[in-house]
Amino acid sequence: MPVPLYQAKAEFFRMLGHPVRIRVLELLQDGPKPVRDLLAAIEVEPPNLSQQLAVLRRSGIVTATREGSTVVYELAGGDVAELMRAARRILTEMLAGQNELLAELRDTPRDTPRAVAPAASRTTAEAPEGGAE
Repeated sequence: MPVPLYQAKAEFFRMLGHPVRIRVLELLQDGPKPVRDLLAAIEVEPPNLSQQLAVLRRSGIVTATREGSTVVYELAGGDVAELMRAARRILTEMLAGQNELLAELRDTPRDTPRAVAPAASRTTAEAPEGGAE
């Protein structure tokens, strides 16, 4: 039985769901990069970066080539770069909406809290039922 498209998409987005992987993809938008440059830019431990690069490589979203003792990574296609740009646009719109809401909250007068009488000054009628008297 084939995997439904929505499930395949969910798996794809789950594969992207790690900050180091996203950062790698952002860096590779500018072109191929050796692992040492990725390590310097991301500032994670080498084994962690290696693990995340392996996930991206297995998924086919990046490719790796060896140049002497250096491994160079690049995006497998331009669609990934477009996806990163689209994500940036979406987040920008979302955050702009939040900034507008924040500005509106700051500009509107604060709700004045209702004054609540201290329990000692309540009359018997105001005292909660079953309360101690």
